[in-house]
Amino acid sequence: MPTPHNKAQIGEIAKTVIMPGDPLRATFIAKTYLTNAKLVNDVRGMNAYTGEYKGKTITVMAHGMGIPSIGIYAYELYNFYDVERIIRVGSCGSYNKDIHVRDIILVDKAYSESTFPKTQNGFTGNIIPSSSELNDLIIKTAEEKNVRIIKSNIHCTDAFYGNANKEELIEKYGANVVEMESFGLFHLAQNVFHRQASCLLTVSDSLVTKEELTAEERQLSFNTMLELALDAAVK
Repeated sequence: MPTPHNKAQIGEIAKTVIMPGDPLRATFIAKTYLTNAKLVNDVRGMNAYTGEYKGKTITVMAHGMGIPSIGIYAYELYNFYDVERIIRVGSCGSYNKDIHVRDIILVDKAYSESTFPKTQNGFTGNIIPSSSELNDLIIKTAEEKNVRIIKSNIHCTDAFYGNANKEELIEKYGANVVEMESFGLFHLAQNVFHRQASCLLTVSDSLVTKEELTAEERQLSFNTMLELALDAAVK
């Protein structure tokens, strides 16, 4: 049945969902890569499309910005629509001078100061892994496509404009890059629903060198990452 945030009917959401943060990126993915794409949700502008990619049914749905936002949409996908796998695709910032703009990151574990898991179900850990089975599939797909990816831990922050100690985060947690959603997604997948979740990110800016992509480049130039996620999703 539909939820307050998703009007898709049962059966209109695929078992595997690709999730960008930006609704415009969801539309771009659907129109560029899916055949017979159908808009199944546009509540609050959070676009979701279901179509076919290489003969397999896939849903692409936006999740918005921050852990609370992805927490709503991922929870409903797992709980009400019986989704089995979610691959988040998005952008991240680099804390490490050796990780550059346009590098592709496969997240191993997410570290966060967020209290979302404790509030959500009492979980008090601050490091949560992604799904090793799904990550292994992405790595194998990347090797087949000759796509270079960097497997790394990540800092998942609640404050976009914050004062993180980059050196400490790298040294203590192996968190070479930063974004705002993966910790919440991994919590729901690992600790609540026992489903699969992975996160592929393209580095959009360096907090060390100050190099950065424009908003338009962030929306449209992540094709290699998107194709990797889609190819892994249909295996």
